[in-house]
Amino acid sequence: MTKKYKNDAMAAIYETVEALQKVGVIDKKTMRHFDDACLIPVRPLSPLQIKKIREKEHVSQSVFAHYLNVTSSLISKWERGEKKPSGPSLKLLSIVEKNGISTLEV
Repeated sequence: MTKKYKNDAMAAIYETVEALQKVGVIDKKTMRHFDDACLIPVRPLSPLQIKKIREKEHVSQSVFAHYLNVTSSLISKWERGEKKPSGPSLKLLSIVEKNGISTLEV
C-alpha cells in the first residue's frame, strides 16, 4: 500500500528513518512517532459521506456490512450519526471511497 506523506520533505525523512528501523538502528516506538509526524492520518467521515460511499457502490446496508465485516445495524448507526467508524473500519471505508468496493473482494 502506498503511504501518503504530509509533504515531500516528510517523505524523505520518513523513508530514511524507515530504512534505519529495518536495520535495527531505530526501535518500533520511535518509528511510531515518525508515523504520527510524517504520515497523513485517515480522515473522519460524516454520516452523509458514508451513505454516499455505499450508494455510489449501489449496495444495501446489509451487503455493505458484509464487505466491511460489520453488522448492518452498525452501518445504519454510522449513516444516522449515532456512531462513528474508527480504526480498521474507517480505513476500509476510505479504501472503498477511493478504489471501489471490488477492492475488498477476496
